[in-house]
Amino acid sequence: MEIRFTAAEFLTSVPATHLAPPDSGAEAAFAGRSNAGKSSALNCITGQRSLARTSKTPGRTQQINFFDLGGNRRLVDLPGYGYAKVPQVMKARWQRSLSEYLRVRESLRGLVLLMDCRHPLTEYDQQMLSWSAEAGLPVHVLLTKADKLKRGPAASALLALRKQLPALHAGASVQLFSALKRSGIDEVRDTLVRWLAAD
Repeated sequence: MEIRFTAAEFLTSVPATHLAPPDSGAEAAFAGRSNAGKSSALNCITGQRSLARTSKTPGRTQQINFFDLGGNRRLVDLPGYGYAKVPQVMKARWQRSLSEYLRVRESLRGLVLLMDCRHPLTEYDQQMLSWSAEAGLPVHVLLTKADKLKRGPAASALLALRKQLPALHAGASVQLFSALKRSGIDEVRDTLVRWLAAD
């Protein structure tokens, strides 16, 4: 089946997995440390300027946001984790919400994990990889903000992560991505199509 990313529309926003849309069809989720560029990546991949709200304030995505692609296919924007300036209680709730979503959501086909290419594999990133490996969930890592590094250092960051990933999640793949330069879009779209188009 054809996946038309440009047709993506906001569906709903929920604070917890049990309030999510019906658990049928197929969805791919986006997760990453606060300010890793999740909303920018989603807007870039769907070719829409403001599908997902971007902000210079880390931790702006505080709920699970669902976007409809048609044909019972969805993209999901998960709450950013890490250094967001929010109360500890709320952080703990987000973490529970994230782990529950990854564990119980039957329609989830894969996780796009975003990491700033200058600071990859934070403690939280490793936790997400671990949760996903335990759940048997495919992961595709986007090393975002690749435009912030020159070509050599960017290639080195990619190579280093390729070597480290198998120990954390055996099947995980990784690529460089820049929303600013619009580079790496086709590669991540191909991965999403592979996940979402399979029945």
